[in-house]
Amino acid sequence: MPKGLYKYVWPFIRLLEPEQAHSLALYALKSRLVPVPTPYNPPELGVYLWGMTFPNPIGLAAGFDKNAEVFEQMLDQGFGFVEVGSLTPRPQAGNPRPRLFRLEEDRAVINQMGFNNQGHYAAASRLALRGEASGIVGVNLGKNKDTTDAAADYEIGAVAFSPLADFLVINISSPNTPGLRTLQGPAPLRELLARTLGARDSVSVESGYTPVLLKIAPDLTDEDKSDIAEVALDSGIDGLIISNTTIERPETLKNARRAETGGLSGRPLFEMSTRVLSEMYLATNGKIPLIGVGGIEDGKGAYEKIIQGASLVELYSALVYEGPGLVDTIKRELVDCLRGDGFDSIVDAVGAQHK
Repeated sequence: MPKGLYKYVWPFIRLLEPEQAHSLALYALKSRLVPVPTPYNPPELGVYLWGMTFPNPIGLAAGFDKNAEVFEQMLDQGFGFVEVGSLTPRPQAGNPRPRLFRLEEDRAVINQMGFNNQGHYAAASRLALRGEASGIVGVNLGKNKDTTDAAADYEIGAVAFSPLADFLVINISSPNTPGLRTLQGPAPLRELLARTLGARDSVSVESGYTPVLLKIAPDLTDEDKSDIAEVALDSGIDGLIISNTTIERPETLKNARRAETGGLSGRPLFEMSTRVLSEMYLATNGKIPLIGVGGIEDGKGAYEKIIQGASLVELYSALVYEGPGLVDTIKRELVDCLRGDGFDSIVDAVGAQHK
């Protein structure tokens, strides 16, 4: 949908409860009611990573297409890749509604979703039908709320989706599943990564190698970040996604919903998530590819993530306010940023702020 057209649709969308609006968006996409833009992927935006060629570095973050229902349609909207999920082995309803809140004045969203999804089987059935030329799709893995052996759920996910996904994401940074973030500690993280990578390797002979990434929170102490960097380097993990939503509430927030619990995303997350991204790039000596997420709403923001160390970036919350036409705008602005600083490609710009 062209960005200019969305401004006429937004006044009607904002009248709907956020989850209703999201369901309507999924319906429109599945029904092919959303216009498909002319592809815009100039050579400067191509990224070769993990044995794959990304047509552009702009990805759709997990949370939008929880059940792998519209990944092809979102790729058609211009994304270079799509991350579906989070997916848990068994279906679960998530937390009680309402659990999704718009903070319009702040260009932000608070969610308390709790990994609501249809489970592995439903998503795997859809992913199994995709063609090889459909585009790059990653699967974000979570754990069921009542699972006591958390690593077991990630092992199950790695076995189920390694043959179906282009990359996997271990999500232990959502604030809406009790105890999940404690898995970011060094000891549990080492065990979790070892078991998940082992499960991936157990099926890689038949399905081929599937990169595994770790998604971390922005609310980390310096010690936490140092520990995660050390474990990541030792484990052989293929990348880090920085970052998930924050439980912090900046004093700049204006909307009355700012007191809601859950994860805050959107514009207020940009500075914090970019700072953590930069710190993790330095802590890992640029040896691990990073995906930058949090608060991107224009090409300048995407570019800032890249020069701070991101090889790829993802967004979601900005789509709520700008619509899918934002993707094309970001790509064009990103090309201008590259050319303005004399870079021939995204790869040349990665981590440039530190060089």
